[in-house]
Amino acid sequence: MTPDPPWALLAELTHGCPLRCGYCSNPVELIGRSRELTAAQWADVFRQAGDLGVVQTHLSGGEPLLRRDLPELVAAADTAGLYTQLVTSGLGLSERRLAGLVSAGLRSVQLSVQHAEPAAAERIAGARSFAAKERAARLIRAAGLPFGLNIVLHRANLDALDELITLGVSWGADRIELAHTQFHGWALRNRAALLPTPAQVERARTTVARRRRELGGTPELVWVAPDLVDATAKPCMGGWGRVSLTVAPDGTVLPCPAAAALPGLDPPNVTDRRLAWIWHESAAFNAFRGESWMPEPCRGCALRAADHGGCRCQAYALTGDATRTDPACRHAPDHHLVRDLVHGPRETSAYAYREGGP
Repeated sequence: MTPDPPWALLAELTHGCPLRCGYCSNPVELIGRSRELTAAQWADVFRQAGDLGVVQTHLSGGEPLLRRDLPELVAAADTAGLYTQLVTSGLGLSERRLAGLVSAGLRSVQLSVQHAEPAAAERIAGARSFAAKERAARLIRAAGLPFGLNIVLHRANLDALDELITLGVSWGADRIELAHTQFHGWALRNRAALLPTPAQVERARTTVARRRRELGGTPELVWVAPDLVDATAKPCMGGWGRVSLTVAPDGTVLPCPAAAALPGLDPPNVTDRRLAWIWHESAAFNAFRGESWMPEPCRGCALRAADHGGCRCQAYALTGDATRTDPACRHAPDHHLVRDLVHGPRETSAYAYREGGP
């Protein structure tokens, strides 16, 4: 079966970052600055992506503002016909810098925040950052760009959800994404310290429902469900190799950002192969497409068209086998592994902070 064209590209421009968040899903072994694609190489990636059918690119990292050539990269993506969104911590964003990015073709910004209380936010981020984020929010709003606020939720901030939503409203966000931690990379290393309790999740879910009624849809509140606590497998990036692709800082092309951790995947690189070949022909992108690879109970389950067997990277992290049914699913043979995590004792020690600053 010939796959449909992808519509989204996650362009990880760098793994460098001024923050050290322990919930970061970047790989534990980060790609160094000396191995990053050049501006000319990224421009070629964007051209190929546009030709392949991609319509939107998220310019991410790490922190993409660490790339001094970011305006050139934005312009290249815009010229290729891609809608550009900057995914940023806000550190390093000035009025002049933002104006240059807008002139180059930047269309929207997603800003992250860790907590509504400045000291707690900076403790989670591992760096002084709250004032810079607040300033970045003002600049984004003043520039008239669509403004999304991303909040990664975990045990240390979930009880402050009401205050976080209020913060997003006061900063003028159009969309607030309440995204429970995805346990890959550094977040996987810190899972025991980050995983919330079921009671925390239920309180938060009630808070979101109440705030949606109160706010009437403005801003939009997006709740990304905690699959481990909910015992429901999440669709793997809308299905492995179905709607999006990720290009890592060194040009490695992946079906999802965490797939580099899978042994034997042998992902291709844009310096060796064209994106069209990678999307259509590579073994890495075809590894878990469709349903033929699925084991039971996935293969005979009505949910297979909705969750696509769950997350391959999570299946590997929990069982050591990427072909297993995602243990997050309550129907999975290995679901007891998740039950033990969710309902077991909670670790109280601080998590390990992400390495690999600028």
